[in-house]
Amino acid sequence: MSLKLLHSYTFMYLSWAQVDQGLQTGLSPGMKLEVFVRSEADSPYWVATIITTCGQLLLLRYEGYQDDRRADFWCDIMTADLHPLGWSRQHGKTMRAPEGELTWGLSCAPANLLELPLRGRDPVELLCAGCYVELQDSTDPGLAWAAEVEENVGGRLKLRLVGTEGLPDTPATLWLFYLHPRLHPPGWSSPNWVVNPLSHLRFANVCVLCVCVCVCVCVCVSCLSQDQPDVANHSFKEGMKLEAVDPAAPISIRPATVTKVFSEQYFLVMMDDLCGIEESEGAGRSFLCHRDSPGIFPAQWSLKNGLPLSPPPGYQGPDFDWADYLKQCEAEAAPQHCFPTEQCEHSFKEAMKLEAVNPLSPENIHVATVTRVKGQYIWLSLEGLKQPMPELIVHVDSLDIFPVSWCETNGYPLVYPIKPSVEKERKIAVGNGKYCCPKIYFNHRCFSGPYLNKGRIAELPQFIGPGNCVLVLKEVLTLLINSAYKPSRVLRELQLDQESRWQGHGETLKAKYKGKSYRATVEIVRTADRVADFCRKTCIKLECCPNLFGPRMVLERCSENCSVLTKTKYTYYYGKKKSKRVGRPPGGHSNLEGGVKRRGRKRKRRKQLFVHKKRRSSASVDNTPAGSPQTSKTEPPQKLCLDTSPLEWSVTDVVRFIRTTDCAPLARIFLDQEIDGQALLLLNLPTVQECMDLKLGPAIKLCHHIERVKLAFYQQFAT
Repeated sequence: MSLKLLHSYTFMYLSWAQVDQGLQTGLSPGMKLEVFVRSEADSPYWVATIITTCGQLLLLRYEGYQDDRRADFWCDIMTADLHPLGWSRQHGKTMRAPEGELTWGLSCAPANLLELPLRGRDPVELLCAGCYVELQDSTDPGLAWAAEVEENVGGRLKLRLVGTEGLPDTPATLWLFYLHPRLHPPGWSSPNWVVNPLSHLRFANVCVLCVCVCVCVCVCVSCLSQDQPDVANHSFKEGMKLEAVDPAAPISIRPATVTKVFSEQYFLVMMDDLCGIEESEGAGRSFLCHRDSPGIFPAQWSLKNGLPLSPPPGYQGPDFDWADYLKQCEAEAAPQHCFPTEQCEHSFKEAMKLEAVNPLSPENIHVATVTRVKGQYIWLSLEGLKQPMPELIVHVDSLDIFPVSWCETNGYPLVYPIKPSVEKERKIAVGNGKYCCPKIYFNHRCFSGPYLNKGRIAELPQFIGPGNCVLVLKEVLTLLINSAYKPSRVLRELQLDQESRWQGHGETLKAKYKGKSYRATVEIVRTADRVADFCRKTCIKLECCPNLFGPRMVLERCSENCSVLTKTKYTYYYGKKKSKRVGRPPGGHSNLEGGVKRRGRKRKRRKQLFVHKKRRSSASVDNTPAGSPQTSKTEPPQKLCLDTSPLEWSVTDVVRFIRTTDCAPLARIFLDQEIDGQALLLLNLPTVQECMDLKLGPAIKLCHHIERVKLAFYQQFAT
C-alpha cells in the first residue's frame, strides 16, 4: 500500500495485514464462477477463473485458455453478470462448453459471495452497528462474552459487553480490530465452551436477533477465521518465570510468572509484584497467552538485546539479577525451546512515522514515531499527549498500528502533535553525539520550592528538546526564571559563582521584576553526560525537588518523596549551601549608579563594614562582630565609620547592618524585598511607610539608622 510523504518526515511503505485484508471481498484467486459473455450472438454464459483481485475489481480468464492471457479481462463485481457454478443449468441458460477441461470442486466461488447483500462488499462493511459477536475472555479461554458492535471505524470495532453494566474491574466498552483472534461469530463458544454466566441470560435473548441480523456477520467472521493460524501447542508449566510486556501498559519489560495452564494451547501469565498491590487490583495484571503470543520472552532476553529490565515492585536491591531473583523465588526460568524462533522480516526503521492506538485511552489514535527497533518489536513515541507517557513497546504485527493517513481515509480524528506557542520563536539546533541534549522534562508534581510558582510551573510545556545542550538548557533556565515569584532572585541564585566553576559555557540570562531589568552570567554545561548532574545541582540551588526538571520523567511518585515535605523541612533535609558571592545581578537601574566614584571594589578579603575611626588606625585586634556599629567615648554614638561604600553592599550586607540596630526584627523585610546598598540609600520616610507597610513610629526609627548610613557615606566616600 502506497503511503503519502508529508513534509520532511520519513514514512513507511509496508504491507499492513489488517489494512490489506480489510480491502478483500471474500473472493480469492483460483476460484471459478460463471460469467455472461457479451461478444457471442446467443449471449451464453462461460466458466471463468479468478486470476487476481483488487477491491471489487476481478481479473478473470475464460476456462480452457490455461496460461494464455489473451482472454483475460477485468470486471466490476458490482455490475458484472456473475454467478456461481451450476447457476446456468438451474435457470435454463445457455452455456457453451469450454475448450479446456472444466475443474469443478472446492475452488469454486461461494454462492453467497455473488448474491446480495454480500456481493462485492468488504468484510469490514458487514460488521455494522447492532451486530453481535462473541468475545473470548482475556484470562480464561473457556469463557466468552456476548458483545454488541456499537461503532465500526475501518474495521476497528467499539464493542459493548452484554451483561457487564455496573460490574467492577470490567470495562463496559472496548475497542478491537475485527481480525483480533479473540473475536468470533455468535455460537462459537458452544457446545464445548460456555458463554460467561454474567451475560448468558442477556445473550439467550440476543441469539434470536442474531439469526436475522448477523447472517452476514457469521459468514464474514467465519471466512476471516480461516486466515488465522492454528494455535500451536506449548511447553510451559506453572511457576515458570519469563520476561513480559504488560498488555495493559506496554511501556516496560518486567519479570512475570506462568500462573495457570489451561490446556495444551493456552496458559495464563501474571506480572510479578512482590508487594502484592497490583495483584490484588486484578485488572490488567494477568493475561491469556499461547506459544506464539507477542510480548513474552525468555529470561535474560532484555540483557542480550541491550534493553532495560524493570524490576518487579517491591524488589530489594540496587540492580536486578535473574540468578538471585530465581533463587529468592525458588522458581525456574522457562527454557528457550518454549518460545518460537525469532524472525526479523519487516521493514520498520527508526524515525519512521505511523498512526498508533493509545493503550491507556484506546479511543484515541496518535501520530507516532519509531524510536527503536529490536527484532520483531518497535518502540513508539506518541505525539499530542496531554500528559507525558513513556515509549510504547509494540509488535510489528500489532493490530493497533496503522499506516499514515489511515484515520483520514476512514474519517476518524487523529491526535496531532501539540506545538507550544513559542515554537516559532525558539530555534534549537539538534546536534549529534556528546553535544546533543536529551529531552528535559518538567515534572510539575514535584516540590517547587520557595522561589518558583507552582501554578506557573504547571503551565510549562511537557518537555524541551532534544537539541544542542547549551540552547536547550538556556531555554529551560529562562522558563524557570519567568516562573518565579521574583525572577531577579532566581537569577541571582543561578548567577555564575567564581568559587565553584563547572568549566561549562557562560550564557547571559535576563530577568524583569517590578519594572527593572537584570542580567547575569550563568554557566551551562555543554555535553550530554553532564546534563543530569547540572539539572540536579540547579534544582538544589533553587531549594526545589532534585527531580523538578531533568532528563528523567516522573510518572506517579517521585523517588525523593518530596510531596510530603513542607518548604521548611525540604530545605532542612537537602541543606542548600548559601552562596558566598556578594551583589545582585547587574542591570538594575539606580539614580546613584555611576554618580559617585566607587572604592575598594577589588578587595581580596572582606573587612568589617563598620569600624570606629580610632580603632581603624589601631593595630590591636578587633573582636567586635563584623557589621556591628562601633562607638567611642569622645564621639557621639549615632556617628558611623564605614569600611566599605554602601554602594557596594549586597542584600546580605544590608541585612547584617540592620540586625546590629534596634530594628533587627525588620531585617527579614530587607531580605525578602532584596534591598541592597544602592536601594538603601534611596529610602526615605514615605517610601519606608509605603513599601514596608510600617507604622509611623517604627518607620521613623528605621529611617534614623538609614540617615546615619547616608551621612557616613557622604562624609567618607562622596568627597
